Amino acid sequence: MSRSFETWIGSRYVRSRSQNSFVSLISAISMLGIAIAVMVLIVVMSVVNGFERELKDRLLSMTAHASVEGVEGQLADPEAMIALAERNPRVRAAAPYVDGQALLVHATELSGAEIRGIDPVRENEVSGVAGVMQSGTLDDLEAGRFNIVLGVELADALGVGIGDKVTVTLAEGIVSPAGVIPRTKRFTVSGTYRVGMYEFDRRLAFIHIRDAERLYRMGNSVSGVRLAVTEIYAAPEIVREVAREHGEVLLVSDWTRVHVNFFRSIQITKSILFVILLMVVAVAAFNIVSTLVMVVKDKQSDIAILRTVGARPSSILKVFITQGSIIGIAGTLAGVLFGVLIALNLEPIVGFFEAALGIKFLAADVYFISDLPSELRIPDVLKIASIALVLALISTLYPAWVAAQTAPAEALRYD
Repeated sequence: MSRSFETWIGSRYVRSRSQNSFVSLISAISMLGIAIAVMVLIVVMSVVNGFERELKDRLLSMTAHASVEGVEGQLADPEAMIALAERNPRVRAAAPYVDGQALLVHATELSGAEIRGIDPVRENEVSGVAGVMQSGTLDDLEAGRFNIVLGVELADALGVGIGDKVTVTLAEGIVSPAGVIPRTKRFTVSGTYRVGMYEFDRRLAFIHIRDAERLYRMGNSVSGVRLAVTEIYAAPEIVREVAREHGEVLLVSDWTRVHVNFFRSIQITKSILFVILLMVVAVAAFNIVSTLVMVVKDKQSDIAILRTVGARPSSILKVFITQGSIIGIAGTLAGVLFGVLIALNLEPIVGFFEAALGIKFLAADVYFISDLPSELRIPDVLKIASIALVLALISTLYPAWVAAQTAPAEALRYD
């Protein structure tokens, strides 16, 4: 026999068809419970990882890695600032921008929005706006033509399409004998974009930077300069280097500060979910305790016979540890297998159920992201599987110890 008799007996107890079918049912339920708990934990962690990845990618497609602004909201010499920034070896590109608030009006529909004036050529180097265009291109934003690019949600809210006119109304007014009249300018919709985040698709519009300077009466000044850096996690350090080289007082910001609450909330949510679902794994693993306790009661005669033919208490201990370990290992492996398969195919699975049931699981205006992303990370899978196995092994110790303490004479008294 290539393996010890303890391992052989323990594996036989898992496979045997006992007269006590309830014990076999409890064993199957314990195995199934561990599998489901591990599977759910892997899928949930993959979804949270997917949210974090999508949030970062989509934010960075619309937001530069860092920005430098004037103290009063105006930067007088943007070209000098751009040249200074691009001399830094860790700055990949720089682009000027103008930011402002406005009210967009079309027919009877109106909506507040952030207007961002950009240089289409330079903007492609610091953000991914060009890659999320649904119709038209950023090159359609030409100085003096007063074209505008809207997010798809904003365009739908206003009921406009390519070629339609929208009126941009500013809070600043013109004083006339009739009173203060808001300043307005008509723009032509030349394109739409969709980044998949309601915050941008519903609230942000792009125009040419020269049109923005005229609209907000900024002369040759801009709001600031946006930077694309070579190391996104070093953006805070890099933008401060650029500001210090400039010598004047400037306002600096970076993507980690602007959207810090998003990423902090994701990390907190991930930690809380992991702990809560780990409790589910623990409960499923501790079901092995009740299973083995019932098996020990059911196998009292077998234990007594083994003891009388010379089996040591340590051998009995190994028998039931083997049985419990097999249940834990089988449940964990099944959970990992199905968890990985679901995590890798979650988006088409969710899409199928949304189409079949006619519902949308994620409302874009609530969750910022309209799709359900998933990113499977091997370290998470290994950590979950290891914890499940350890908990399952710990659960076997008490019932196995009880079995090892069985007195043969007491067990066989009435047999």
